[in-house]
Amino acid sequence: MRKYPMAALLLAVMIGGTGCSNTGSDQTDTAEPPEVATLRSDAPSVAPSVSPADERPRERLDDTEEDAKARARPYEKCMADHGVDIHRERAGGTTSGRIGKANKACENLLPLPPWELDPANPEARDFARDVVACLKEKGVRYVEVNPDGPGWSFGGEQNDAESISKGMRFSPECEREVAAKRK
Repeated sequence: MRKYPMAALLLAVMIGGTGCSNTGSDQTDTAEPPEVATLRSDAPSVAPSVSPADERPRERLDDTEEDAKARARPYEKCMADHGVDIHRERAGGTTSGRIGKANKACENLLPLPPWELDPANPEARDFARDVVACLKEKGVRYVEVNPDGPGWSFGGEQNDAESISKGMRFSPECEREVAAKRK
């Protein structure tokens, strides 16, 4: 069976061609069936493994505040459509009740963290380690990689205000520097 590209099929339909067939008396029962355009292929039909997480929007390290807000709007709207104003009543990690139901319905719209910080990224801890090194170079005394996942924390056990302040100020810069070196 001959395969035709989708564009050719659409063009044929748009210009009024619906296909041709030979209806004359010269057809016999032993003749091969006429060639018909098809969308099937001879390749095995295996659906790609796409998880809902693959369809979710993803934050970026270079996002501006406006970018982040714009990316979050569809999720916020979905939650509002399900009766939840996340700015007033959403408790982090709530998985039951009205908020849990709304969150389940809208979770495919909730932006994922930047890939560099995503726990699903096998290199995220290396990225965090490099950011911590950058922060230390910039004078953040108390900063360490989180032991339970990608990311870092400032202040140490002393809750050092200067380290927290510098860490907050320099983290975006270090994240961009480290990401640029890895490309």
